[in-house]
Amino acid sequence: MEYEYDQLLISRDESRNFVTRLLVQRAEAGGWELDRLRIGPDGNRRVVLRRKIIRQQQLWFAW
Repeated sequence: MEYEYDQLLISRDESRNFVTRLLVQRAEAGGWELDRLRIGPDGNRRVVLRRKIIRQQQLWFAW
């Protein structure tokens, strides 16, 4: 299974409520899911989101 990744860097000044709403919005609108969340020593949040890449298989027709 293949995934597409998106990385976000969120400032420590943003509230937890704001970050939650941002991530929920991205999950509902774009199909993203949370892969990793790290809070650095400086307080910044490093977020990695992922979503499945669905490949359409090519159909071959024999005439």
